[in-house]
Amino acid sequence: MSDREVVLGRIRRALRDVPRSEAPEDVPVAREYARAHVPDGTGGSGAAGDAGALTDLLARNLADYRARVHRTDAGGLPPLLRRLLAERGSRTVLVPSGLPPWWLTAADPGGPGGPGGPARVHDRAGAAARELDAVDSVVTGCAVAVAETGTVVLDGGPGQGRRRITLIPDHHVCVVEVPGQVVASVPQALERLVPTRPLTWISGPSATSDIELDRVEGVHGPRTLEVVLLAG
Repeated sequence: MSDREVVLGRIRRALRDVPRSEAPEDVPVAREYARAHVPDGTGGSGAAGDAGALTDLLARNLADYRARVHRTDAGGLPPLLRRLLAERGSRTVLVPSGLPPWWLTAADPGGPGGPGGPARVHDRAGAAARELDAVDSVVTGCAVAVAETGTVVLDGGPGQGRRRITLIPDHHVCVVEVPGQVVASVPQALERLVPTRPLTWISGPSATSDIELDRVEGVHGPRTLEVVLLAG
């Protein structure tokens, strides 16, 4: 008897007492499992809905995945973005449609931050992969961030752009508005997302390991992910 026959036999025996006319939707299934684990050791109350605790948990898990995490408020965001791009030595920065213009005002050449800022490259549907590969950095927002997994999710909405603009450039700066865009768990994130949209789930910089567990970064996306937690 083959393994396949063994498995199918077990399934038939398990379903022996189920009437042939019964459909899956006829039998309600209890789904009382936890939708979110309780954050632990965050310095807050520990409740899944505690905004400060969730933000701290998100920051820790992002850092654990080797993302570089920064915190700021609205007044500090433009100079922070300018500094991150300058430290990277970026000469060009890709800007998706709908990105709030004030985010990069300090990084404009000749802007409030002084001369020498990177040139803006606006996302175009017809841009070839080689054009995007020549861009030094990309700055985007996100749709939602998951604290328990240290994940940011982009859905192609305003300020996020097409999926390829965050997969080809080597440096991605993603701004997460906290606490409004932070949820505890993946189930809670799914409730905010539209499954038909182009979803990109990012947990740290792109990386893979070979059979000897040698880690290589930048295989499927940017080698460097910087996440800015923007306090609202």
